[in-house]
Amino acid sequence: MASACGEVHGTNQAWHSVHHCGLKEAMPDMGDDNKHQKVPRGRLGRLARLARAGARTGVAMLRPEHDATKSAQATAKALGQLRGLATKVGQMASYVDGVIPPEHRQAYEDNMARLQNATPRSAPEEIKALIEQELGKPLDELFADWEEEPLASASIGQVHRATLHDGRRVAVKVQHPGIIEAIEADLKNTTMMDVAARMAGMGKFEPGRLFEEAKARFREELDYTHEAAGQRLFATLHADDPQIVIPKIIDSHSSKRVLTSDLLTGVSFEEAQQAPEALRSVWAGVLWRFVYRSMLWGGVFNADPHPGNYLFYDDGRVGFLDFGCLQHIPEYRRQAAVRMHQASQDDDQTSFEAGARTMLHLQGGLYEEMALDYARQCFRPLEESPFRITRQYAGSLVERMKEMTVELRRNKDAQYVAMPDGFLFINRLQFGFYSVLARLDAPVDYATIEAGILPEAGKGRAQCNPVK
Repeated sequence: MASACGEVHGTNQAWHSVHHCGLKEAMPDMGDDNKHQKVPRGRLGRLARLARAGARTGVAMLRPEHDATKSAQATAKALGQLRGLATKVGQMASYVDGVIPPEHRQAYEDNMARLQNATPRSAPEEIKALIEQELGKPLDELFADWEEEPLASASIGQVHRATLHDGRRVAVKVQHPGIIEAIEADLKNTTMMDVAARMAGMGKFEPGRLFEEAKARFREELDYTHEAAGQRLFATLHADDPQIVIPKIIDSHSSKRVLTSDLLTGVSFEEAQQAPEALRSVWAGVLWRFVYRSMLWGGVFNADPHPGNYLFYDDGRVGFLDFGCLQHIPEYRRQAAVRMHQASQDDDQTSFEAGARTMLHLQGGLYEEMALDYARQCFRPLEESPFRITRQYAGSLVERMKEMTVELRRNKDAQYVAMPDGFLFINRLQFGFYSVLARLDAPVDYATIEAGILPEAGKGRAQCNPVK
């Protein structure tokens, strides 16, 4: 496996810089928004802040506004100060095509983009105290050098650059003090899930039940030992792929609330979009291989595709970060997915539809007809390969989901079947991942990439024992 530490200096220095853990090193000037702030913890206080921003029911994001820019600024500020699930909602609005109405998309994307890597920071003394409490030693005994200014701050934690006493350069992700209480408060507010469900056009699809599914995943993200295990799993799955880079966990300096790994450097997603098309095409292909080899062979996927979780290298490699939100796939569903992907290779619509019926528990009627049509739309990159995923195409999938919601409300006899467990995060991956590929904006032969994945996937699920 390619080394996950050390700076990479490529030929295209005009757009090269250093980043880590999906958090950009140079945080934009946000004025007072980016100063040290405590995380608001109380349920009612957090809800009141959302209400003041006009975001309590998602109205500020979804309705026509006279001044969309002003509304977007207020909403971004409120979500950033709240951090936790509120920030995650804002991040979704910042890059998932089809979420925001076209007439206001640019205003919201410009303002929400800051939530990808530059939410308010926690105070240095609080961060130091948390690390020493978690790891049981003074900071200077743990690290030979510690950079007090964080690389960046995100929804759950912030990242600091440091040096171990053996000379290794590392990145240390530390939870915001108070974030556990804040997220627990959000999890008691069904409003937050309702906002996310409406934004994704999933209001019809039992948001109450999906909220319980979301609770489990978000609570897992608060446990960095869970994330470390996931990171090792994915490193093992892709250990034979030199284009996939995953940083090594430093167990001696990690705990439930502190996660230390080798410092990974590279080009940010924003800068990668300015690279030559040929290189963007290679990167998009690596991203596709990572996602679908993980799903079809490993039976697992990283359910947080937000663009800050990738780093890019001039030699075609991609670094993958943040493994806190993982979804394991039941074996019957993995086999059905393999069948659908193989059927796309073989242009076998009968087998494709059979796999979709198994995966989605379809039982005929209008809902089955709509679901099969939606699945075919999602598989266009394979069936029409080479394919350029565009923002219009990525957004059309979200729009189609919204249209399905309207049609199901009109037709009470559509033979609707409850969305299977796990599909909330499959949809999050689908919408987010395609939006990431759309911003790389390059043609890719996805079918040929999958031709190298399907033989091993067809033999059975990967048997991985993650190594430390």
